[in-house]
Amino acid sequence: MIEIAGVVLGAVAAGWLLRRKHRARTAAAPVPGIPCMVRIPAGQGRWRAGRVYGDQGAARWVPSRGEPVALPGARATAIRVPSVKEGISINPGSRIVTCAYDGGGSIEIAVMPLDVRELLEFVPQAQS
Repeated sequence: MIEIAGVVLGAVAAGWLLRRKHRARTAAAPVPGIPCMVRIPAGQGRWRAGRVYGDQGAARWVPSRGEPVALPGARATAIRVPSVKEGISINPGSRIVTCAYDGGGSIEIAVMPLDVRELLEFVPQAQS
């Protein structure tokens, strides 16, 4: 009986310490940038995870693995919901922002609905 109480007490103490460490880690400064999934060029290829940053007015996408991709003069041309097929690869509740940038390139950036406004600050909408 005493052994069981000792094991339970040890488990409670370990759980408390792990929870405390987790809270300290999550209370740290938030990670900058907007988490997203990107497809380059728009409509082709695979969705890749990363973050979009808007440093000094120049947007760039930093993938989880690989080199950062600058988006010179990027302009948002459309915002839409994912298709059923796309919803398998990315979060079906996200919004896809299609962008065109200087030099004729295109990119699709999938972000959560609450992040669309912040993304449009980095990549303004094209004037029609």
